[in-house]
Amino acid sequence: MEARIDKWMWAVRIFKTRTIAAEACKKGRITVNGALVKPSRMVKSSDIIQVKKPPIIYSFKVLQAIEKRVGAKLVPEMMENVTTPEQYELLEMSKVSGFVGRARGMGRPTKKDRRSLEDFTAPEFLDDFDFDFDFDGTDE
Repeated sequence: MEARIDKWMWAVRIFKTRTIAAEACKKGRITVNGALVKPSRMVKSSDIIQVKKPPIIYSFKVLQAIEKRVGAKLVPEMMENVTTPEQYELLEMSKVSGFVGRARGMGRPTKKDRRSLEDFTAPEFLDDFDFDFDFDGTDE
C-alpha cells in the first residue's frame, strides 16, 4: 500500500496540518531515501523520511502507509523514529546555549532586547566618576 507523503506526515502527527506538511515539501525540507520530494510523492513501507526542523533533522521509517489520521497511541505502529542521538545532542546544545536568534527583518526588538543592548553599549566608567574638568578641550 502507498500513501501521499503530505497526507502520511499529517496522519502520523509529524505536522499539525496537511497544508503545513505540503509547504515543508515545497520548501525542500522533506527527503525520502535521500531525495527531495513534492507533496504528491507516494511513500511505502520501509521508506526513510527525513524532516528538517531546525536545528536538527528528524528521521522516520515508514512501517505502514496510511492517509487517514490515527490516534496518538497508534502512531508507533505506523512509523519508527530512527533519528540519530547526535541530532538530539545538537537540539539539547541549542537549548542550553540559550541563544535565541532573530532573523533579519523579523520585527522590532523587544524591550528586553533594547535594554540589554543599552547595557552593552553604555560607557560604564563615565557614570562612576565626577570629573572636575569638562571634555570640551578648554583648560578653564
